[in-house]
Amino acid sequence: MELQELNATEQKILSAAKDVFVEKGFDGARMQEIANKAGINKALMHYYFRSKDNLFNAIFKEAFYQFIPKLGENFKSDKPLMVKIEQFVVDYIELIKAKPHIPLFVLHELTRNQDFEEKMLIDNDNIPVNDWMESVIKAIEREEIIPVDPKHLLVNMVSMCVFPFIGQPILNVLIFNNDRSAFNDFVEERKVHIVEFIRNSITTKPKS
Repeated sequence: MELQELNATEQKILSAAKDVFVEKGFDGARMQEIANKAGINKALMHYYFRSKDNLFNAIFKEAFYQFIPKLGENFKSDKPLMVKIEQFVVDYIELIKAKPHIPLFVLHELTRNQDFEEKMLIDNDNIPVNDWMESVIKAIEREEIIPVDPKHLLVNMVSMCVFPFIGQPILNVLIFNNDRSAFNDFVEERKVHIVEFIRNSITTKPKS
């Protein structure tokens, strides 16, 4: 279900379902509670989404595939690798800022449901991982970067972007004294810091 195809009722249902699922998880969420929050009757919600599974998957696919077009355009472009990396970091952090519930929610559901990956990535042909791999390999061949494993590089990039949001409760206590603006400033700084960290790690020849 594409975002632009959703009507007002479907949008209300998804918004209500997101709030309930995030608060209570899949197992704790009830369709009647979601319907009440959306201000509609349960029968109408079943008309649009049929089941709790369908509704749950729609929430994640909506969020996940909002990012894929940007990712695909970036990875398939002819831009230098470091430009692609910088754009990825900025786009990914902005995505999580807009939907900060997604990382923890996904981690929780991955633990709960072992076949969650299959449900969420059934359209994984649209995810331009192969384009990313090719970009890194070509940069290595041109000796623009040192030999690195493209998979590890991508996972490192994602991890560095996501962790501050997943670890925010701990970081707030240990570093930011529950100052939300300080955390927000830190997240903005990450956009530059991550790119510089990656540049230094892949463009510097290792010492012999």
